[in-house]
Amino acid sequence: MNEGLQNVLIVKLSALGDVIHALPVSYAIKETFPDAKVTWVVEPPSYDLLKMNPCVDKIILFNKKSFRTLKGFMKEFFPFKHELQEQTFDAVLDLQGLFKSAAIAFFAKSNIKLGICNMRELSDKISKPVVGENAEGHIVERYLDTARAVGCVVGEVKFPLQVPVTESEKARAIMEQAGIRGGNPYVTFVVGANWPNKRWPTKNFAALGDWFYELAVVPVLVGAGDVDEQRAREIESLMEIPPINLVNRTNIAQLTHVIRSSRLVIGGDTGPVHLGAALGVRTVMLMGPTNVERNGPFGQLENAIEVERACKGCWKRACPKDEDCLEKIPVSFVEEKIKSMG
Repeated sequence: MNEGLQNVLIVKLSALGDVIHALPVSYAIKETFPDAKVTWVVEPPSYDLLKMNPCVDKIILFNKKSFRTLKGFMKEFFPFKHELQEQTFDAVLDLQGLFKSAAIAFFAKSNIKLGICNMRELSDKISKPVVGENAEGHIVERYLDTARAVGCVVGEVKFPLQVPVTESEKARAIMEQAGIRGGNPYVTFVVGANWPNKRWPTKNFAALGDWFYELAVVPVLVGAGDVDEQRAREIESLMEIPPINLVNRTNIAQLTHVIRSSRLVIGGDTGPVHLGAALGVRTVMLMGPTNVERNGPFGQLENAIEVERACKGCWKRACPKDEDCLEKIPVSFVEEKIKSMG
């Protein structure tokens, strides 16, 4: 064990689901080294999620979009570099493993720079890949292998998230205004995903929503952006009784409250579904292009649903066969899975 581990830098920048998967690393550091200061570099989309993490002492914001122009680069680079180099770190953990994270790790002052097992874009030239016992396992455990490499015990895999009381109160008000009364059981439908082939068809969500209404459980739609908004409208139009639509109506803290209070979360391999698993809510994940063992709902891999086929887990954003692999998951499969969960 490294008794001198006092300052640790975590570099995990972008997608909500990826940042959620990395949260246990911050807990593992604090679990073994309670006095250690954890600094985390993150991009704006996941900034508010990290603000709910009590194990992170300082957040450094990396505005990647500003670096794309010469003017933006000149304006942003030196203040960012200055903030990054205000202190020397005992260890830098690059959990992104890409060129942009490698550039950040390069400028960070530390003699120990480690990365995940599958570093890309030459990032392994800056941070040493940690090929641990979980190199073929779930991405959460792959990240934790880097924490183990700097002496963390990892006695408990925990996703440290605390929703501010004010945000929980706002979430309850939003839900009540939308039609959810206190005590009404509901399930959360995550209607979209960044990859088109991670989205279950809207007609399937609608049929499952009608099935839940028959069980006296209210379906609640969540998501963000124009695509999710359109998908939510399609689901509403196809259902016998309209669901509660909270798409684009909550911030990440309020969404966390909505999810943690629900009976079940269901959707594709996307951030809010991983959030459900992280919060310990029963989570059904509908999977196609990504791998269950690596990306399934952590702690609930048995609740991942995929249809057997030769090309499953292809990791392609667009199907070269022009097929919708999630469309092949029938509503009846999902209903049977939910019934088997009790």
